[in-house]
Amino acid sequence: MKAAGVEAAGRAARPEAGAPRAASTTPRTDHPASPLTERQEARRRRILQACAQLAGRGGFDAVQMREVAETSQVALGTLYRYFPSKIHLLVATMQDQLEHMHTTLRKQPPRGESAAERVAETLMRAFRALQREPQLADAMVRALTFADRSVSPEVDQVSRQTTMIILDAMELTDPTPDQLSAVRVIEHTWHSALITWLSGRASIAQVGIDIETACRLVDLTAPRDATAPKIADTP
Repeated sequence: MKAAGVEAAGRAARPEAGAPRAASTTPRTDHPASPLTERQEARRRRILQACAQLAGRGGFDAVQMREVAETSQVALGTLYRYFPSKIHLLVATMQDQLEHMHTTLRKQPPRGESAAERVAETLMRAFRALQREPQLADAMVRALTFADRSVSPEVDQVSRQTTMIILDAMELTDPTPDQLSAVRVIEHTWHSALITWLSGRASIAQVGIDIETACRLVDLTAPRDATAPKIADTP
């Protein structure tokens, strides 16, 4: 998968035939200083939906900027002003998918008794949602894996969205540094589990075990109650 992904990512980084030459130097507008207008937001939504649709049918290689422009009914130059490359577009699509998952999870929160159980349930629900669209999941994970520094804003958005999902499951609004460190390890494990499953190197059962194991860090990093008796103080 890695070799194929590197080659595909390399192809995606090169402009398509007929693509505007200024696309790579055009100021970014997908994260503008001012909020998008209603019309701009609707256009951006169509672009992301078109990307998800194409990726869902044919994976990473099926996402071609000209095809996305035609499907979303926007000009090719306009598409490049929103997303300078298909890597930018696919990573933004992953953030959008996670946002939708987060909305669903808030409506139906996990029911585990401990924070670790709730986080594991949450991430497995997110995993199963991606499992229903394996081609889309593969395309988004490839783009995220091979994104360079120019895609940092989009990658950061994905990380922030994942962090918010985990913190909501933990029922935390003010995490400690140790808890945030645990969240980062859990994020890395979840991402790695997606990659190994998509490449056929791990079963869904193994993914569940790995995620549950990582989520135990949540309970280990929970602040201790200062009023609770220490082991040495107990009779």
